Amino acid sequence: MLATSGQISTVSEPWILLPFVYTLKYDGIRSEYGHSLSVQAIQDFYKQFPNGRQDYLHELREFILKLYQKNTHPESTYFLDKTPRYHLIINEIQEIFPEGKFIFLWRNPLAVVSSIIHSWCQGKWKPRTWQMDLYDGTKNLINAFRENCPQVHALQYENLIQSPSTEMKKICDYLLIEYNDQMIDSFQNISLKGKLGDRKGTKKYNSLSTNSLHSWQTTFNNPIRRHWAIRYLDWLGEENLRTMGYSYHDLKDLASNGGKIKFNDMFSDLIRSAFHPAAHLLATLRENYNNNIKHFYH
Repeated sequence: MLATSGQISTVSEPWILLPFVYTLKYDGIRSEYGHSLSVQAIQDFYKQFPNGRQDYLHELREFILKLYQKNTHPESTYFLDKTPRYHLIINEIQEIFPEGKFIFLWRNPLAVVSSIIHSWCQGKWKPRTWQMDLYDGTKNLINAFRENCPQVHALQYENLIQSPSTEMKKICDYLLIEYNDQMIDSFQNISLKGKLGDRKGTKKYNSLSTNSLHSWQTTFNNPIRRHWAIRYLDWLGEENLRTMGYSYHDLKDLASNGGKIKFNDMFSDLIRSAFHPAAHLLATLRENYNNNIKHFYH
């Protein structure tokens, strides 16, 4: 929708900041060259700068801005970088771009789970596969939003779908750009270049639809899935859900009682629920073993 504005350029999902920001982070990367040693070396390198880390961040900022500019129309004011995994580096991004504009688009977390299951898992019950996004990602974004609340803009997906012009006008005010109705009427004509990004929703809907507001409930259609949903809401907690603009009790009630129960997938759901922790444990043990062997020989 924002891409319909001539003042905003974007692509599907850049991901460009992740590898460069991770030059500042010891954990999270496996590499042939020894990532933790490279971080130590880079720190030693920029400590020699007049302003140390700040000089490094400044040059990183200038470099990324030049890359953004190469994908930006001359008449655009902004380049919009929408990359889901930026939740891993949200604090560093806000440090690198203190003058940047940050839009937090919250969505009912159970609807997010439903979208993942149907978009990326072909309807199979595999929420643990996306545990980093559903757990770490949500908490990372909530904490970043709380720390920078006055400087950022937040809205709910549900409000955007039901009152698009109202919400888009608020976003345009935040960005100091002009609102126009084509943001609501013509977004389906925008074709974002790149292999990543949402392909299911853009093909399914050629206009804003409220169908997605309640369809998530059909995903939680057996006791195993509903039990998982309640545990996930308990983990998020009332305060975090309130920060996102949702009621814990309302979501819990909808997850417990919404939709018709189906037992067709219960057995496969049960197998996947039991198999994934065992597979994760084996993968962790194997990775630790490999790391220990490499460390020993090093």
